[in-house]
Amino acid sequence: MTAETARERQYLLATPTHFTVAYAINPWMDATEPVDTARAIEQWQGLVTALTDRGHRVHVLDPEPGLPDMVYAANGAFSVGGVVFGAKFRYPQRAAEAAAHEKWYRERGWRFVAPAEVNEGEGDFAYVPGPGLALAGYGFRTEPRAHAEAAEALKRPVISLKLVDERFYHLDTALTVLDDDTIAYYPQAFSAASQEILRRLFPTAVIADEADALAFGLNLVSDDKHVFINAEATGMADKLAARGYEPVVVDLSELKKGGGSVKCCIAELRD
Repeated sequence: MTAETARERQYLLATPTHFTVAYAINPWMDATEPVDTARAIEQWQGLVTALTDRGHRVHVLDPEPGLPDMVYAANGAFSVGGVVFGAKFRYPQRAAEAAAHEKWYRERGWRFVAPAEVNEGEGDFAYVPGPGLALAGYGFRTEPRAHAEAAEALKRPVISLKLVDERFYHLDTALTVLDDDTIAYYPQAFSAASQEILRRLFPTAVIADEADALAFGLNLVSDDKHVFINAEATGMADKLAARGYEPVVVDLSELKKGGGSVKCCIAELRD
């Protein structure tokens, strides 16, 4: 069963004003491949329009020069119940993004908890509202010790999941939350033990295949009804439609050059 009614959400995004691929910190990035920043901005605006046309409120974090990956706003923090667990980036190229996110949340009165351990926000944390727990990835970016920090900060149980395929370096490239109790994921991105945990916790999950994952079909955002999904991910869109969700296709091909798609661009604000 899937939810029949979309739930209004608030999202934080950052304009790709300075987007380019200036370095390579994941397998998708190729600094020798040309990037059309104007097209990236146009595609990003299409994502914003898709969200607002369906009743969601979009907040914008001002981009900063010298931070080309700032468009991937999901990585800057993880919020649940009005509490924000901040990010601490693995690579120095992105380190300054954390302070920009912290400033944005603090200026708006959020309760902000600064991390001690490396974690990359909603890149590696996903909140499942029904059971009130967070799924947390590790293996490439976020340190497992950060999972305990998040549990303490957010007063929610956190389930650790090990990522084993470098192409899916963040949890949000291999797993997504569709509604209060349903997830979708690509099993082979996870260790055998983590696959068993997911099978036990989510027996009705939508199972993605490798083609779905490589098309960034799991790097999506759902409001319980609409699923905002990368245009390349036609197979995943069909799977979700068969389960009763309504795919909203968004072309983010330019931003995929940096290793991200729909979810990477969106941090959900859970107050």
